Amino acid sequence: MKSNYNPLYFLAALGNGGLAVSFFMYLMFMVPHPNTPMATFNDIYPYITGGSPFVSISIVVALLAIIYFAVKHFEKIIWNVKEFNKFKKTEAYQALRSSNGEVSLMAIPLTFAMMINVLFILGAVFIPGLWNYVQLLLPFALLGFMVVGYYALNLFVRMMTRFMTTSSFKEEANNHFSQLLSAFAFTMVAVGFAAPGAMSHNIIVSSVGILFAILFTLVSLVLITVWIALGLQSIFKSGFALEAGPSIWMLIPILTLIGITGVRVTSGLAHNFLGIDPNPLISFVGLGAIITAQIVVGILGYSVLTKISYFNTFTKGSQNSAGSYGLICPGVAFSVLGMFFIHWGLVQNGVVDKFSIAYFIFLAPFTIVQFKTIQVLSKLNKKHFNSTTVTAKQVQERTI
Repeated sequence: MKSNYNPLYFLAALGNGGLAVSFFMYLMFMVPHPNTPMATFNDIYPYITGGSPFVSISIVVALLAIIYFAVKHFEKIIWNVKEFNKFKKTEAYQALRSSNGEVSLMAIPLTFAMMINVLFILGAVFIPGLWNYVQLLLPFALLGFMVVGYYALNLFVRMMTRFMTTSSFKEEANNHFSQLLSAFAFTMVAVGFAAPGAMSHNIIVSSVGILFAILFTLVSLVLITVWIALGLQSIFKSGFALEAGPSIWMLIPILTLIGITGVRVTSGLAHNFLGIDPNPLISFVGLGAIITAQIVVGILGYSVLTKISYFNTFTKGSQNSAGSYGLICPGVAFSVLGMFFIHWGLVQNGVVDKFSIAYFIFLAPFTIVQFKTIQVLSKLNKKHFNSTTVTAKQVQERTI
């Protein structure tokens, strides 16, 4: 039995989930919510019914976008689970699990961790009064991320054990950064743990969330160092692998998740252990450093992708690669972290006033990247999916 399926198609679900989160960011930071750490139905609804027409319409548009991308997120998860179960019965799956490409399986826990975040947002935004019970729900969120974290560690340990005991890691096929997918998955789990770490009023729940967030972040930082070093060594010898091109931008979403994890852990420690509000200068320096690093990675990545003709081959051209969905995560991540930086780094430190001209000037590039990402996602969906069926003409990843 043969299959053209690739686990990297889980990134299609991940991208849609990330875009749902990106539209929630407008509500999170623009709708006042003085009594809760995030905008909820009880905060949003009065502005729909009693706000100005422009504000009401803007909120409704954001809500519709959240619904649309959340639905697409779950559609792609269901499709991927069905296809992956079929794929596991093929020789291609066995070949994948004995190659460098086994790391593509890390896209599965990565996407499941995103799913929990999307469910959390949907519940808060669309279910009236749910936030009144959030302290009861946060321990269940911890359990959910523990399950996903265990799954991710299980996949990773099996792969690394094989690399270390059978000499099956092929350095010549590592001329890209796809191995960073493991770090990406672990940082997504880390940011999930950091949410109850920051928001729970129970010191035990908060402590467990913070400790697990630190654990998975530290594992990710080690992996980032190792895989970038090994990847660069192979890249300088053989050039960047065409089909794995989007992996050059994978550091962007990883940095976003590390940044948000840091913000949440700092908030949880300040509120639950010190009884104070965190100093906003921490967000200005920390998030500002990450944003500038992302810009550097983005510019370098675009130059490399253009030079190797990745866009002309896989986004504008006729060839398909499941790894193309790796182009979506960086755009989403950059726009999301941009919202955090503008509001917690700039507005809270008095650099710009909220809703001023300068505020919207800072906001513009992040919004442009967000909508450009949506455009690319739409183009990829037309190339790769016909309803819920992958097109017959596929290019199998030889390097990831």
